[in-house]
Amino acid sequence: MPPQASNSSRIDLATLADLAQKLAQSAKSRGVDLAEVKAGQGWELDTKVRLGQRELVQEAGHKSVALRVMRDQRVAVTSSSDLSEAGLERLLRDAFELLELSQPDPFAGPAPSELLQQKTDLDLDLLDPEVDRVDAARATEMATQAERAALDYDKRITLSEGATVSRVTGGSVLVLADGFVGTQLGSYISIVVSPVVEDQGGKRRRGHYWAARRHLADLEPGEEVGREAARRTLRQLGPRKIDSCEIPIVFDPDTARSVIGSFAGCLLGGAIWRRSSYLAEREGSQVASPLITLIDDPLIPRAPGSRVFDGEGVASRRNVVVEQGNLRTFLLDSYAARKLSRSTTASASRGGGSVSASTSNFIMQAGSQSREALIASTAKGLYVTEMMGQGFNPVTGDFSRGATGYWIENGELTFPVSEVTISSNLDRMMKNIDAVANDLDLKTSTAAPTFRVAAMTISGT
Repeated sequence: MPPQASNSSRIDLATLADLAQKLAQSAKSRGVDLAEVKAGQGWELDTKVRLGQRELVQEAGHKSVALRVMRDQRVAVTSSSDLSEAGLERLLRDAFELLELSQPDPFAGPAPSELLQQKTDLDLDLLDPEVDRVDAARATEMATQAERAALDYDKRITLSEGATVSRVTGGSVLVLADGFVGTQLGSYISIVVSPVVEDQGGKRRRGHYWAARRHLADLEPGEEVGREAARRTLRQLGPRKIDSCEIPIVFDPDTARSVIGSFAGCLLGGAIWRRSSYLAEREGSQVASPLITLIDDPLIPRAPGSRVFDGEGVASRRNVVVEQGNLRTFLLDSYAARKLSRSTTASASRGGGSVSASTSNFIMQAGSQSREALIASTAKGLYVTEMMGQGFNPVTGDFSRGATGYWIENGELTFPVSEVTISSNLDRMMKNIDAVANDLDLKTSTAAPTFRVAAMTISGT
């Protein structure tokens, strides 16, 4: 049987670019100062098996277009998935109706033309045709093998919430003023396994593990994902409650990423000019431990958040945001830059036509010691593997989340812990990080290794 054609070979960037350029020209001909268009196309597949039986197969393709127009410093944004002639005409009418209703904004406008990316063909190796050659049958087989590895790992594991394999491939075209036309292509594939084990008293404990990459060849084997999911599930047997106390907290990479993501949200231009971030007046000062360096780098080959240009067409660049604990820069799009009398940091993202500042690959730099060594150096503490709730106030920095994990005693993980709340202030947390491991993994665009906060409050029994 010949190999299946990949969806990526059917992403017609030339047709998307032609559509986007014609839409921009049509908007311009109707009397706007500026017309920007983003058109996209892609395919997604989700498959799930549970106890060896297929539960879900869902595959879909999509196309969309978004238009942003400006006139007399008024801005309107519209988007649609109807790319027919009638659909595009409705899109234009809606944009001009919204334009009449909008108020002038003296800070509205495009990014400076001299900053636009000239090397739009720069290859960051973000697309793997092998990803969307993973059809439903193969994805189901991958999920089945991964779940089977979890169930075979230990006879106590007889239940499962399933294993899921998902993949996505997409392409987009951005058309701006001054003839800028930029294209981007990318792929992403992930696998997650969630075994369940019965505990004393009839309670069931669920664990999970997952892996993801842009290239299929880089994806962790499904069998190993299943075995690691089983190990994590078995470690949850016999959880205990603990007394309220103040102790060191060790965050594993998944929960560390969540903490760093909260910090990243306080660095974005919109939060800064609105003064809705506790970091708004802190540029140039110490905001974290000297062990911490945070970098936003969109130019890493094969990384989840990589891009050749940002949402305004500005050439991507590496931004050192926090260097050895000192805040060096905020992340700005051109609008926030004008509000703050600064220059864009090439940090714009465009969603549905709207533009705002965002991170790309926002990464805490890894330390030199292993995760095992970091835990071994912790006399007593809590190793957090999962957090619940949204208990973070970006204005004050107050942080409070439900958590589960494992008690650390004399440098070893001893028993699982559940039903606790960990709390502090993010400013103190970042400054009190006293150990960073070397287990950084770029599964997602925000990434951090295991790290330890010297002291946080635990609300237990």
